[in-house]
Amino acid sequence: MGAELEKLRAITGSGEGAGLEFKEFLTRETHLKAERRQTLACQMKYNLLQANGRAQYIIGITDSGYLKGISKQQLNESVSVLHTIADDIGAHVNSKEECFVNGRYVGIIGVRDTLLEKDHILVGTAGHVDHGKSTLVGTIVSGVADDGSGKTRLYLDVKPHEIERGLSADISYVVYGFNEDIIRLKNPLSKKERARVVQKSEKLVSFVDTVGHEPWLRTTIRGIVGPKLDYGLLVIAADDGVTHVTKEHLGILLAMELPTIVAVTKIDKVTESRVREVESQVREILGIVGRVPYRLKEAASIEKVYDKIGQGTVVPIVRTSPVTMAGIDIFDELFKRLPKRNISRNEDFEIYIDRVYQISGVGSVASGTVKSGVVSVGDLLCLGPAKNGTFRQVKVQSIEMHHCSVDKASAGDIVGIAIRGVKPHEIERGMVLATNAPDAIREFLSEVYVLHHPTRIGHGYEPVIHIETISESVTFDPEREFMMAGEYGKVTVRFKYRPYHVYAGQKFIFREGKSKGVGKILSVLN
Repeated sequence: MGAELEKLRAITGSGEGAGLEFKEFLTRETHLKAERRQTLACQMKYNLLQANGRAQYIIGITDSGYLKGISKQQLNESVSVLHTIADDIGAHVNSKEECFVNGRYVGIIGVRDTLLEKDHILVGTAGHVDHGKSTLVGTIVSGVADDGSGKTRLYLDVKPHEIERGLSADISYVVYGFNEDIIRLKNPLSKKERARVVQKSEKLVSFVDTVGHEPWLRTTIRGIVGPKLDYGLLVIAADDGVTHVTKEHLGILLAMELPTIVAVTKIDKVTESRVREVESQVREILGIVGRVPYRLKEAASIEKVYDKIGQGTVVPIVRTSPVTMAGIDIFDELFKRLPKRNISRNEDFEIYIDRVYQISGVGSVASGTVKSGVVSVGDLLCLGPAKNGTFRQVKVQSIEMHHCSVDKASAGDIVGIAIRGVKPHEIERGMVLATNAPDAIREFLSEVYVLHHPTRIGHGYEPVIHIETISESVTFDPEREFMMAGEYGKVTVRFKYRPYHVYAGQKFIFREGKSKGVGKILSVLN
């Protein structure tokens, strides 16, 4: 009891500071009536704004600071009222402590603005077709074991032809999260379900699930290069092993300098010796590219290496099976601990547009991953560049994150932004929405590395280049006469048809037929 009194004195002794509120007790009958409820909601919103999205309610203490205490029933009812008020304003109760003092209860209740300063990491999946990427992710976000026929894939493959064929045909997005507990999806087809996960979680994990078919490499590259990913998840089926597509996808992940996690899945289908054989294949290809493989055998072992995983030096290998649920607890602990890598909230707002929608009653909606800064409803932004290099001003009408309506979004969030002042056909993938109109660039100097090419690359070579969400034909002008597979070199790159917003430091992938390579922009020319 002495320790509890000291804790309460430390809190109450500071007075009603920012985000701190004293309440004797709250009742549904009195405090949830329309006028009183609205007053409490405004008060809570003010406290959250004053304290950077966190507020604390001390229940069982009078307004003057007298430690009175209340009954257990009164405390539970007070907490229930706070839950209701928090839901009204898009916040949630994220902690509850009880102190038992002199035969009475005092509660310390934490409230957090759902989307203010939320930790949100993005994980991009990769791997050969039918290696179980969507099934594994579906099991992780739902906590439901697969039936061996890809049942949990429904959490990502929701288009009729994808369900019928059992194959992903486009990039899918799905989310789960953490507070004191794991917040998982219950219904894969419900937009409200995804909104609930966003609202209730203190930390969000969004999966960007790509396509495994080799002919759809362009879509896979878009899923890895376009979003502002924090980590890559390479899925390898134990019954098939490492394939040329596996190596290609690993090369793309590493070219983008993404810390990567390897999942050896479908271990329920093979023998122990086969699992060890596939792990040996993984260690071999990781060794070639200078990465250190590390098998995570249990969730507790993550403590030793999760910081090195974030740095990209260690690549964890996890044995898993969505059917038996083996390894799912390891992924949960891993994603709970891994930190957000790409944080740039203090810069100007910028988002590369990936998809464009026309929604009845809303208008034009542009979606993508926020690259930097913060955007709020009502902001004026610049959209472009158009084909002639110009930008136009538009207004943010509303913002959605995983079907949850929000007032603002920040770097790393996957959002849809409804904008006023432009028609859908005037918006194209690869354009940006930005606080200030950036430069429209037609030509830039880069350093490239040729991964595969059957002959030689020379002046006038015309591959397709992928930068952020940009996918466009370009012409190459190498510094030297020719470049071959395995060679580095400086190349002047020019967009063939229109300018885009690009800048020094951005990484890209280029491809043409079976020819592929990676590069980095050194400087923009015009």
